Amino acid sequence: MRWKANLLFALAAIAVAAATTLVLTRGEGGKAMRSGPGPLSGAVTWNLPDPMGESGVSTESALRGRRSIRAYGKARLSLQEVAQLLWAAQGITHGGFMRTAPSAGALYPLETYLVAGDVENLPAGVYRYLPERHQLVQLLAGDLRDKLCRAAHHQGSVCSAPAAIVFSAVFSRTTGKYGRRGVRYVHMEAGAAAQNVALQAVSLGLGTVVIGAFDDEALRQAFSMPDGEEPMLIMPVGRVR
Repeated sequence: MRWKANLLFALAAIAVAAATTLVLTRGEGGKAMRSGPGPLSGAVTWNLPDPMGESGVSTESALRGRRSIRAYGKARLSLQEVAQLLWAAQGITHGGFMRTAPSAGALYPLETYLVAGDVENLPAGVYRYLPERHQLVQLLAGDLRDKLCRAAHHQGSVCSAPAAIVFSAVFSRTTGKYGRRGVRYVHMEAGAAAQNVALQAVSLGLGTVVIGAFDDEALRQAFSMPDGEEPMLIMPVGRVR
């Protein structure tokens, strides 16, 4: 009977993922058919380059090289680099829904945003990453790094980076099953995802740092986050000087 239990678990996890992510048409610059939390119907989506399966940097080398980098060069990020970082954060690795970072009950409470200011072949704006499709959906157009900078109390690393990854969390996805203990599980998951990004940045020759000091409400308003979604951390990304 174990196989039946496993099948039911997998189906339940897929249902949760479908209920809490956006269902959109494919195609760079394509139009969304319908949306979940955040973007409006008709939002523009962007296909991302496929993630790389390996690199010349070993896990051990990435661990040794990981540092909190707060100053970046002026060179732009490539779309391939951004795609790789987002995949490292929350990309799909197995079964169509399992991700790079562990999640209690496979409930995946995290949402991943990209604040793009200077990324090749991607208009400046705020995007939400769609793990199941390895796509971006544009939430807001224009270079909004200044708003992010202000929300982060004008920290230099946030203000100067060509792009930033922002994690938020819908705690109810996890607490609905685990109660108050689920809050701890969400924080554990955010830490795992952030470390994935940090190590991936090292392998790409990029720098990043985990930022936890920011005005939560200012960030929520800047990204038009829906009720029940809370910002967790900011990771500015840029080239190491």
